[in-house]
Amino acid sequence: MAADQEQPLVSAAVDPEDRAVEAALRPKNLDDFVGQARVRRQLSLVLEASRMRGRSADHVLLSGPPGLGKTTLAMIIAAEMNAPLRISSGPAIQHAGDLAAILSSLTEGEVLFLDEIHRMSRPAEEMLYMAMEDFRVDIIVGKGPGATAIPLDLPPFTLVGATTRAGLLPGPLRDRFGFTGHLEFYSTGELELVLRRSAMMMDMRVNSAAFAEVAGRSRGTPRIANRLLRRVRDWALVHGVDVIDARCAGSALDMYEVDAKGLDRLDRAVLTALVTKFNGGPVGLSTLAIAVGEEPETVETVAEPYLVREGMLGRTPRGRIATAAAWEHLGLVMPPTVAAAMPEDLFSVYQDDSSSGLEDSRRSETEWSSREG
Repeated sequence: MAADQEQPLVSAAVDPEDRAVEAALRPKNLDDFVGQARVRRQLSLVLEASRMRGRSADHVLLSGPPGLGKTTLAMIIAAEMNAPLRISSGPAIQHAGDLAAILSSLTEGEVLFLDEIHRMSRPAEEMLYMAMEDFRVDIIVGKGPGATAIPLDLPPFTLVGATTRAGLLPGPLRDRFGFTGHLEFYSTGELELVLRRSAMMMDMRVNSAAFAEVAGRSRGTPRIANRLLRRVRDWALVHGVDVIDARCAGSALDMYEVDAKGLDRLDRAVLTALVTKFNGGPVGLSTLAIAVGEEPETVETVAEPYLVREGMLGRTPRGRIATAAAWEHLGLVMPPTVAAAMPEDLFSVYQDDSSSGLEDSRRSETEWSSREG
């Protein structure tokens, strides 16, 4: 991030304000949950069957980009099963003892939600294998030859794991989940339904065109949609607007530098640098980051995923390139010479589930630069 650690308005990362507001806006059951129809339908069947059997639900793994509702679904699972919910996260469990303390305090039927489960330590992961499968853990007492393993039986519980990087989960852990659901980005129509519900709960008067305007700039992510809606509400309050229409919503989001495609200042800076300073590329990640005054990690993790998904930025072995869509979005015409040099098959798939793709891309850029040198 930049030196001031500014949180982008269209970032799907959660912030303290999001936590407080989302707690009030979150749906309490599957019927109120908007979008993710396939996952919702499958999960409903799993929970209904568990209730009919009178047993705890199978362990559930939820994967997908941040801001799509994994935490909300975990809370709904607990509510649907009429069970208490325990919340923790992978980074908070760095030792097997940390996990043992949590597991040993669970009650029968309790739902344990582990966010970012892929970031849990390896010793804790190995303890979780037995806990998920046999509802038992072995507590090691002592060290060396005198160490003793004390078996501890656990009550039946349901583990709900959430991850944004499913590819980083070891196979033995992934296979122990009885149900795996992958959350997809929302359509504009689905986001409008999310916004209608949120506006009603916040006592906002918004017309249909304004909902469409905000939804179109929300990157397919409910968390971002609700955040933008709050900024529109602030703008309307300050300007004395009673009923928010598309013009008001557009003016508010323009002021916050979120354009019609959902691109923010950093996104446009990356595209502008590619087009104006490097004639569309290719250019290496580090060079591009210097050109926009950001760290390479910020460009790679904050700006690139959405630009690649929108088809405005391509990743090739020689570096990043601006596509025809990027030139068009900036209101510029791609020169014929640049269009002719555009690779036919862009290496533009963003490797969200594994860091290996990013490292391979960086390595290829380095090797090309050394050959050119």
